[in-house]
Parts: sequence; C-alpha cells; structure tokens
Amino acid sequence: MSEGASEPVFDLSGGALCLDLVNTVPDWPRASRDKLPDYRALLAWSRQSGTIAPHVAPRLERSAVRRPRQARQVFERALELRALLYRIFAPLAAGKNPAPKDISAFNKELADALARARITPSEDGFAWSWSGPDDALDRLLWPVLRSAADLLTSDDRERIGQCDLETCSWFFIDRSRGRRRRWCDMKGCGNRNKARRHYARQKSARS
Repeated sequence: MSEGASEPVFDLSGGALCLDLVNTVPDWPRASRDKLPDYRALLAWSRQSGTIAPHVAPRLERSAVRRPRQARQVFERALELRALLYRIFAPLAAGKNPAPKDISAFNKELADALARARITPSEDGFAWSWSGPDDALDRLLWPVLRSAADLLTSDDRERIGQCDLETCSWFFIDRSRGRRRRWCDMKGCGNRNKARRHYARQKSARS
C-alpha cells in the first residue's frame, strides 16, 4: 500500500477466521457486493485478522508490486477458496452435508497449506507456525485453510449459523443457549428485520 493510502476496514465477528473470509461477501449466493476487490484488500484483511506478522505485510506488498501477475493469480485463488468455503458452510448451517466434490477440492488446498505448517517453541510451550519465505504471496491463504479444517473437525461445526435476513448471508458460530440465534448482529440485521415486519404490519392494516 502506498504511503498515506487508506485501507478497507473489515468486520471480523464471524467467530472463526475462515468464516470471516467468507463474510467479505455480504450477500451470497448473489455476490453483488464484495469487500475484496484485489490483492491489496486481501492483504489488508489478513493484516487486520492477525494472520500475518506486522513485519510480513510490507514484504508481501512489495512482492505483489514486483510480481503483479502472480499476485493476481493468488487473489483469484483466494476468491475460489472463499466460494468453496461458502459451498461447504452453507449446507452445514442448514443441517445438511456438503457435496463430496467440494470436500475433495478443499482437501487438495488443505494438503498444500499443511505441507508448510510447523510446530515451533513458544513462551508457553509450542505453537503453530509456517515455513517458507515471508514474501510468498499465497501465505495469506494457509491460516484460512487450517482454520476451516479446525472448524470442520470440532464440535463448533454444529454451531455454524447463517443470518436469516434475505439480504445478508453472514456466517457465525452460534453460542446462544438452545442455539436459537438468527441474526449475524441483532443491532444490525435483527433490527432491520423488525423494522420490515413493522412496516409490513402497518401496510396490511392500512389496506
């Protein structure tokens, strides 16, 4: 990003990194709105979500400038991964199973990411890390794939929910009692739904 240039700000309230990536499209499956127009935005999302170290972001930015074709390819791959994750999580949120072909496609991407995963010593014992050069343009995708794998193999898989508002498709982890959460955000979509229902009742009463 050039000096002084602003970057987009993302809402990271999905409850899992992989869901936050899918939520960069607010209206699946129409996908008429997209908060990731290019690799620069993807880099901003990764920085804000904490998937890359502060010193890595400038290196990736410079690498993208030097290799625009490769950056575009990685960006398009990120969009394909995002759509794939939507096709996996949407059925799960509805109590159904994803298509086997989508799980197979996910496993291919996951294998590539996990080949770079490492365990390294930390202050508390050990922690996950990633091998490879800091300027590897696709390193932004590796933590997303691991996050999706962790979610799919955890009990939280059964808590994946999706906003009920017609114009919103955001995913979230439903930790409410009885798993009765319907909205990604009660103050946003929940209130908009209430307003629409109120308007519909008023219109019906007038007619």
